[in-house]
Parts: sequence; C-alpha cells; structure tokens
Amino acid sequence: MEEMSRWPIFDPHSHIDPRRPAARNFDEVLGYHYYTELAHASGMPTERVDSALDPRTRAQNLAEHLSAVDNTVQYSWLVEIARTFHQFPHDRITPANVGGLFDKALHENDGPSWDLHVWKQSRLEAVFLTNEFDDDLEGWDASAYIPCLRTDDLVLKLHEPRTVERLRRTTNVDVIDLASLRQAITVLFDRFTKKGARACAISLPPDFVPHRAAPRRAVTPVRRAIQGLDLRPDEHSEIRATVFWMLAEHCAEFKLPFDLMIGPIRNVYPAGVAGGRDLFDRRVSLYDYRDLFNHFASVVFPVSTLSPDAGAELVAYSWIFPNVLPMGHWWYSNVPAFIAADLKARIQALPKVKLLGYYSDAYKLEFILPKFNMYRRILAETLAGEAIGKQGWTIDRALELARLVLLDNPRRVFGMKPQGSRS
Repeated sequence: MEEMSRWPIFDPHSHIDPRRPAARNFDEVLGYHYYTELAHASGMPTERVDSALDPRTRAQNLAEHLSAVDNTVQYSWLVEIARTFHQFPHDRITPANVGGLFDKALHENDGPSWDLHVWKQSRLEAVFLTNEFDDDLEGWDASAYIPCLRTDDLVLKLHEPRTVERLRRTTNVDVIDLASLRQAITVLFDRFTKKGARACAISLPPDFVPHRAAPRRAVTPVRRAIQGLDLRPDEHSEIRATVFWMLAEHCAEFKLPFDLMIGPIRNVYPAGVAGGRDLFDRRVSLYDYRDLFNHFASVVFPVSTLSPDAGAELVAYSWIFPNVLPMGHWWYSNVPAFIAADLKARIQALPKVKLLGYYSDAYKLEFILPKFNMYRRILAETLAGEAIGKQGWTIDRALELARLVLLDNPRRVFGMKPQGSRS
C-alpha cells in the first residue's frame, strides 16, 4: 500500500465539473448523495438538506445525523477528506466542530488554486468526465480532465421533444428521421473525439435488451418519436435498441471503448433525497448482451454491473469474450466486502491484462483520493494474501500486477500515455 500510494491516480469515470472541480465549501462535500441518503435512511427529514437552504445551514443539519452513520466506509472517506485537505484534528465530525471545519474549507475566493492544490495533493494523472452530448467542451485542460460522451438521453429519451431539440442545436443537423439521426450522431462523435474524448458511456436499466438494428423496422417508430407522437411499448423498445446499436457502430468507427453501466432503476423511492432514489434489479443478465459482444468484436466494452451479486457473471463473460472487461466497482457494489470478493475472483480467474481496477464516480476532486486509497488497501491485502502468501510471489511481482490494474491497463484501454505533472 505504501508503494501504491506514491503512484499517480488514473480515474476513468467521474462526474467532476472541470470548471469547478474541487469543493468551494464543505457543504459541497457533505452534499454528496451518499451522506444525504444515509442520513435520511437513519431518520433525517429530506427538508433538512433542501437546496433552498444556505450551505452552512445544510452542513450543520447534516452533521446532526452523522453519528448514525459513522460506522460506514462512506463516513471514513469524509473524515479522510477533512484530515487530508483541511487539517481536521478530530476523529469524528459533530455538530460542535462542523462549523470550524466549514470555515477551514471555504475556497470561494481561491477556487482555481484550490483545484490545483487538491489535484497535486491527490497525485492525480487523469480524470475522466461524464459529458452530456450537448455539453460545451471548452474551458478546461482536456489532457487532465478527459471528455467522455454520455449517451443515456439519446437512447432512453429520444421521444422527449427536449432531447431532439438539444440534438439539433448542438449538431446543426435537422433531425427528422432515422437517416438524419445517424448524421447527427456522427457529428457528435466527430466533435467529441476532436476534443480528446476517450470513451463513450451509457447507464442502462435492467430491462434493456440490445439487439441487432433493423433499420426498416425502426424507420417509422424513430420518426414518430422525433415528431413527439405517442408510442407503443414495442416502439419504445425498438427505438432504444436502434439508437444503442447505432452508438456501438460509431464506437467501432471512431475506435472508442463503450463503457456499459448496467442495472439501475430510477426513482424507486420518490420521497428520497436528491440522488438517493435509485436502486437496482437483480434480474439483469449479461446474456442479453451476447449479440452486442459478438457482433462488435473490435469494440472494447468496459462493463460495470450495479448488483453486488452480479460479479461472477461479469467474470465469466470477461473470461470468454476478448472485448469484455470488468471495470471498477460501481455504486452499491463500492463497499469493501463486495470489492474484496470481486477483486479476488477477477485476479484468480482473468488474464491480468484485462483487469481495470477502479474509478471514483466522484462529483468533487476531494473524493478521489480516499476512494482510491480504500481500493488500494483492498488490492494490497488481496495480493498479500492470495499472491504472496499462498503462491509465494515476490513483493515486486505483486506490485507489477497492482500497477497493471491501477495504471497500465486503464491507460492502454483508453489510449492514454502517462501525463506530466500540472503546474
């Protein structure tokens, strides 16, 4: 772990805003959905963290409920952030000391220099973004903050007039039918790749089943969706499958990995806090993706599954398909007990060149270091027990594998070279 902590961090998936990447106050840290949803689950009313409240009040309100969640790994990230970046001297964040912590964490007036400080202290090399298809891709260092084309709305919300209008506006293509839709998507891929994008990504619900596109069958449903007409359930399914297949075709043409994040069901708990309303359905299976993996043999599919018990299936598909790679430990699976089990299986079963270790899924830079430290500790423990302890590997050999998992494999898969330090 000590040696790994000296290495740079390559983070292939986050939700960082590159124009405001680090937190300007501690409410932007405490406001991470993990804390609001855990506090709410332990009894905090949602109005205590309402967006209409001022940041200091929200932070104070949430601190009143942190004692109920101080056993969780998420809480450990919070304390590590406070100690690492704000010299917090205590082992717990309480209503009595959160005010002083809030004062120390204020960076509204020195935002850019604070961003760089957090970047350097975390030893970050590259952080991949989550860019909506109509995002403005100007205004940041694209060699550090890497654009990634997120395509959920194109596949799942093409029937919404706002999606079509956004697509027309950002591509200057008059999207009226299947042919012009393809033209617009080509414009998107061209724009993103010219701006340094290294991946296309999508989050898919468990009932989604990709199948080979049938353009003749899709022509009418796609046109009806673009016109905002009512659609039958089978037309919705056909549109989603057609657009998704079109995206995969463009990933093949533009030589981009296609990150698949499979399993969430949105708005299961509508009364929850913002960001804390979604869950997963265990009935999802990668068998539904067999046609995709077979047809697009030249496309690399880094796959994340949301259900913690889906790990064995992901290992099996990565074992058999050359273009399927297990990527990270996502959301509800991002818990040490689940990570340790999945990591052990992946190391034991898969070629080492296929292991894509971890990503932060962070919304603020401060979270990347504690999350990666958690993963690095688990990786160190796994290699110490499985490789060194049971197989007699040397420490150097174990570190070689760790470097593949954390750095060399992600760089290669996403077409990146080691980056120099930022100044």
